[in-house]
Amino acid sequence: MAELAAKGESPEILFWIGCAGSFDQRAQKITRAFVSILNKLEIRYAILGKEELCTGDPVRRAGNEFLFQMMAYQNIQTLNNYGIKKIVTACPHCFNTLQNEYPVLGGNYEVIHHTVFLQQLIDEGKIKLKEGGPFNGKRITYHDSCYLGRANHIYEAPRKVLEALDAELVEMKRCRSKGLCCGAGGAQMFKEEEKGTTRINFERTDEAIAAGANIIASACPYCNTMLTDGVKHAEKEETVKVMDVAELIAANL
Repeated sequence: MAELAAKGESPEILFWIGCAGSFDQRAQKITRAFVSILNKLEIRYAILGKEELCTGDPVRRAGNEFLFQMMAYQNIQTLNNYGIKKIVTACPHCFNTLQNEYPVLGGNYEVIHHTVFLQQLIDEGKIKLKEGGPFNGKRITYHDSCYLGRANHIYEAPRKVLEALDAELVEMKRCRSKGLCCGAGGAQMFKEEEKGTTRINFERTDEAIAAGANIIASACPYCNTMLTDGVKHAEKEETVKVMDVAELIAANL
């Protein structure tokens, strides 16, 4: 973004990568997949690079309001300095915080989750998918992220994107507004879980396997981590893959 601004140019979108997409090795693949789509469609985008801080979602959920506001104000200052209007992010946690919690602090932007952005591109005919691509005949189930589904009522866009693939979309028993959390939200990702009879992510993964899915599609890096862990626990790594919606589309372009 700094390089573009120095030339007096502005991007169509700012791609907000987020901590997982920047530092987690598995989530980096999601970032690369989404960027490969942007590059292929020649969409002018920018990233903040080293100027991007964590949105502050986990610290606020963990109860550190002071640190959240410090991080948020710094991000808002950076975004406002560049005159950013439109942000796309592949993380529902970043999406929720930027869209719903930054406006109160002076950060007003059009924030779009990458599944909604991909759906728009498919509807506009900009994304053209191969017929009978690599997922032809596969059974895909979609896991609703809490921060995308219940928190922001985004249920249709990811499913419409998946329907564009030549695959069979199957639903888990608990889906949409009744979907089960993967177990990572609310800063749970960063603490030891309380003891119970089973881990949430194991229970959720078992539901996906019971639906007969070859691919569990997620739209959140946290969910991806938890479901991948669940697949390993169920010893189904050979037959069940966990993939982000962006990865599915990138592989089918």
